[in-house]
Amino acid sequence: MSENRFIDDAINRSAETPEDRARLSSMVAEAAGGAPTATTEEGPSDASILNFALNLEYLEAEFYLRGATGQGLPDDLVGGTGKPGQVSGGRQVDFRSPVIKNIARELAMDERAHVAFLRNALGDAAAARPRISLDHSFTAAATAAGLIKPGEIFDAYANDRNFLFAAFLFEDVGVTAFKGAAPFISNKTYLDAAAGLLATEAYHAGVVRATLFAEGLADESVFDAVHKISAVRNAVSGPADDDQDLGTKHEANLVPTDEYGRAFGRSAAEILNIVYLDSHAGSSGGFYPDGLNGDIVQGTGPTAG
Repeated sequence: MSENRFIDDAINRSAETPEDRARLSSMVAEAAGGAPTATTEEGPSDASILNFALNLEYLEAEFYLRGATGQGLPDDLVGGTGKPGQVSGGRQVDFRSPVIKNIARELAMDERAHVAFLRNALGDAAAARPRISLDHSFTAAATAAGLIKPGEIFDAYANDRNFLFAAFLFEDVGVTAFKGAAPFISNKTYLDAAAGLLATEAYHAGVVRATLFAEGLADESVFDAVHKISAVRNAVSGPADDDQDLGTKHEANLVPTDEYGRAFGRSAAEILNIVYLDSHAGSSGGFYPDGLNGDIVQGTGPTAG
């Protein structure tokens, strides 16, 4: 589906009357020449939120595309405002499982589509892809989780299971990021689109979690590894104790929710702590060695500068 068709569908779903459709179409047309600028008194502008999401989608798209196809995003989907950066690491995985191979390819195509959609919605205000690490960052995360010993290297692309562990690190983060941002989006069309992206990320997370659970039924060490990854996310994101692993082979926890069965959200700062791999990183580190592009770049660490 093309980006314009995606937006048209979003308008048709959101609008309750022909007048609504005309008004929303006008708003999108104005945004195409610049960016959504609606703001609320409590939070950042819609453009800032969408650019924050775009930075995260760059990371996921590069991770999955390189693993599934051996190629990253094309040149026409990486330019924009801010400091552009290259991607280090990543290569095509020699998948042994046809199931995992197909999962990787489908998720890769979805993430590429997310990048294209957000860039189209933001127009000239779209942030450039920042510098992304898909090598040293995974080693740092795996070392912190205790999956490898200090001095060893964790290659997320070495095999099916390593790829799934790396995907698990990202997927729950994407869900909580969109959930946390939703209350601050004031434009109904963009809120509808964000809800669609949230749903897709939730499907992705569910597929990854279920696949890892199946792996754990054959090898219980998988549950221990996932628990350690979840614990690292929980430790660096902030004070809330809400990250959840897969449970055990006897009692699954495939869907991480609160006591009311709802997905939980994270603030932008908490998300940044995770992708920077440090609760005190400030404005760069981990998967983004130079930080993100846009207005939302600061974790809960010290302010840069």
